[in-house]
Amino acid sequence: MGLHILKIRKAELRDLPYLVDFTSEEAREAESTIKRPDTLRLGIEAALHDNSIALYWVMFDEQDHPIGSVSSVKEWSDWNAGYYWWIQSMYLKPDYRGKGLMAQLINAVNLEMIAQGGLELRLYVHSDNTIAKKAYEKAGFTYSKSVKSG
Repeated sequence: MGLHILKIRKAELRDLPYLVDFTSEEAREAESTIKRPDTLRLGIEAALHDNSIALYWVMFDEQDHPIGSVSSVKEWSDWNAGYYWWIQSMYLKPDYRGKGLMAQLINAVNLEMIAQGGLELRLYVHSDNTIAKKAYEKAGFTYSKSVKSG
């Protein structure tokens, strides 16, 4: 499989089962945590019914099987009178990683952010997640330091 663009579309309620699976796997891989599927289902379903909570996209392979997803949330900036968009979650099945597909998922969010007049697309990544850091850098993100309390 090359770097061609696979199908990406905004998620719909029928996508809920794989969005739950993808989000669960992302939590396990990124934070070594197990999330309750029923809680994930409630959270994702709420967003699918109300885009002001979050937006989701799903990526499909050539056989129309779901292989990944991305979600974003918006944060209002009173300083800049607009919304910053944040990548909330992102997941690609392992066999599809390292092929430039994450950048395509990010681009789907970025295009929507631009269409809605967003200020900037941002994300958080755990400081010890070197694989994700490299992938995000490859997709065009730069880093700024944040301060942890405690």
